[in-house]
Amino acid sequence: MKKQFISLCMLWLATSGWASPHTYKLWSPDRNYEFTFTQEDSDGATRLSYTLSYKGKKIIGKSDLGVDIENKLLESALDIPNAPCKQWGDNLAFIGVDSAEHKETWKPLYGERAEIPDHYRSLCVKFRKGEAPSEKAPDGYDRSRTYFMNVEVRAYNEGVAFRYHFPSTTNGLFLHITKELTEFAMPEGTMAYYEPWAQAPITLLPLKGWDGESERPLTMKLPDGLTVSLGEARMRDYVRTKFGLSPSRPNTVTANMYDCADVISPYDTPWRVIMAAERPVDLIAHNHIYLNLNDPCALQGDLSWIKPGKAFRCGLKQKDALAAVDFAAERGLQYIELDAGWYGPEMFMSSDATKVAEGKDLDFKALCDYAATKGIGVWVYVNQRALIQQLDDILPLYKKWGIKGIKFGFVQVGNQFWTIWLHNAVRKCADYGIMVDIHDEYRPTGLSRTLPNLMTQEGIAGNETMPDARHNTTLPFTRFLAGPADYTPCYFNNRVKATHGHQLAMPVVYYSPITFLYWYDTPQLYRGEKELDFWKHVPTTWDETYPIDGQIGEYVAIARRSGQKWFVGVMNGMDARTLSLPTEFLQRGKKYVVTLYEDDPDLDTRTKVATRQKTIKGGQSLKLELQASGGAAMEIEKAP
Repeated sequence: MKKQFISLCMLWLATSGWASPHTYKLWSPDRNYEFTFTQEDSDGATRLSYTLSYKGKKIIGKSDLGVDIENKLLESALDIPNAPCKQWGDNLAFIGVDSAEHKETWKPLYGERAEIPDHYRSLCVKFRKGEAPSEKAPDGYDRSRTYFMNVEVRAYNEGVAFRYHFPSTTNGLFLHITKELTEFAMPEGTMAYYEPWAQAPITLLPLKGWDGESERPLTMKLPDGLTVSLGEARMRDYVRTKFGLSPSRPNTVTANMYDCADVISPYDTPWRVIMAAERPVDLIAHNHIYLNLNDPCALQGDLSWIKPGKAFRCGLKQKDALAAVDFAAERGLQYIELDAGWYGPEMFMSSDATKVAEGKDLDFKALCDYAATKGIGVWVYVNQRALIQQLDDILPLYKKWGIKGIKFGFVQVGNQFWTIWLHNAVRKCADYGIMVDIHDEYRPTGLSRTLPNLMTQEGIAGNETMPDARHNTTLPFTRFLAGPADYTPCYFNNRVKATHGHQLAMPVVYYSPITFLYWYDTPQLYRGEKELDFWKHVPTTWDETYPIDGQIGEYVAIARRSGQKWFVGVMNGMDARTLSLPTEFLQRGKKYVVTLYEDDPDLDTRTKVATRQKTIKGGQSLKLELQASGGAAMEIEKAP
């Protein structure tokens, strides 16, 4: 790991000593992002605000910062007459500002990249609330009667993030946070990819007339051609935030808390993330900002039990599970999974996840032992109704059986209690060497850096809902910016609304360290289709990721490298198109062999996917004739 800390001089716009207003500028290392923070005081009320531009273009106009606090004990302790502390920003006194630069490169246990650059410039604006400075206190403040809030900002080349930090006090300040005041004032004419819940369809809408709130990340098209995405990082013990519309300010997005949050200082709220790009695919190239905003790995010791791979959902009879093990081994998969129902009706609180339901002949110890002889691991599904009651019982039992992972089902998300419970459950699983896949409405905020046994999660309208190709080619620019998603690609199911070439490309375009393949399929459906060698060969984690091209909801092309081999996935939207695909990710002038899997409607096979090979030189463009809702996949390696 390379690490460098650089002291910076403060970058000011206009200030005079400690007088209000205070204005500070912060630039990203490449100076493409310019963040401007302002504090203005009027009659005891304080307004904290910011603006943000990218490459000289204003992307966020003047927008409020801050939180609302409701705490009668705090009001009494501060003894501020006629000044209730319902809004923390009132009566704040500016006490200083720090700035710095951080630069390092770190290596994740697995991911979309073997190395991740973590380079940002930071700004920390400090405020106090309460008594004036005291000469008797070591740092000038009586910390039993003085409280503090900092606004922390980081400007990366990949985007800008900010949060609210409440430093420690001698009495451990209790904060009942009722509302976040954070705003994002967008240019008039901005269009947003609105998604009302995590597994909902996505609709392009103006910033008005929404029927409720939109999920995060929220990606938007600006009238000047830029694409902007708003997100949330490091949400581990808070409440979920969605994005709403301001009732009083047009074209303004607000950060809406699911419910109140109760915290004790010192405390950091989640990061609010803003990314901008001239090409939408550049958002994909910069999505590691979410990991950088989270804490390093908290797990100690040998982590070799954390093994990414491909998984297959099998039947709930012993003979079906054993057959699935054989299928997985033959088709280059690493896991099988026994889904809902193996221990009884999952929605019943009375169902016991420590034993197999009556009438089922499953023997998990025997199954895991047999699977191990084939190099296959076993996952099981457990609904949260059982997890909340039996987690401490099932974890040692599953370890004894040889279970490698648990898929959490129907988790509760939103409020602070369930957020803390869920992340503590993931941490407990790590104590027993068990990986986790969280299903249903949970969305990632980069926590897999801290707890890398959290392999993937759903929080997506995947193949369980059979979306169309427009939806599929929107997801890489929206949901997948925040982290991996368990989309569950199918191949043979006749309800899929896209071609087989489109489905074939998914494990490259859609990042998920545990990737479920052949969802709704059975081993008997496979009849030796040659193109499925691609799914056999494709890994689920990568040394390098290179988004090539794409337009939201129209098409996307991504290249990823594992070792010496490149894999390319191309997914097309609803309209047929000819695509000239540059190969700048290859070494220019060197010869490469491309194995191309593409739709061919004239082919006399049931899947109509042709397998062809050609030799190209690095940098040469590849011409693809993409069908409506079609796609293509490639394996590329150096020519002998």
